[in-house]
Amino acid sequence: MTLSLPEDVYKIVKSHKEVRWSEIARRAIEDYAKKVALLNAITAQSELTQEDIMALDKKIKSGVQQHYKSKAAQSAGRKPDSS
Repeated sequence: MTLSLPEDVYKIVKSHKEVRWSEIARRAIEDYAKKVALLNAITAQSELTQEDIMALDKKIKSGVQQHYKSKAAQSAGRKPDSS
């Protein structure tokens, strides 16, 4: 497997030959692959449609946005925006 790295990262990697970079990459890939496999297992029996997922996504993002707007208003000493 060949990996492409940004030039600044490549310079760091090349200057630290004592580090087993292939082992670090292997572990990172293995961890990520396990997460993907878990997500596949969790969603394998899902009956949600793409529209259902998009509706949930919109609700979650709206809730997160309201939460942080409220926090920002509180830290600024203002009353939270109800929009």
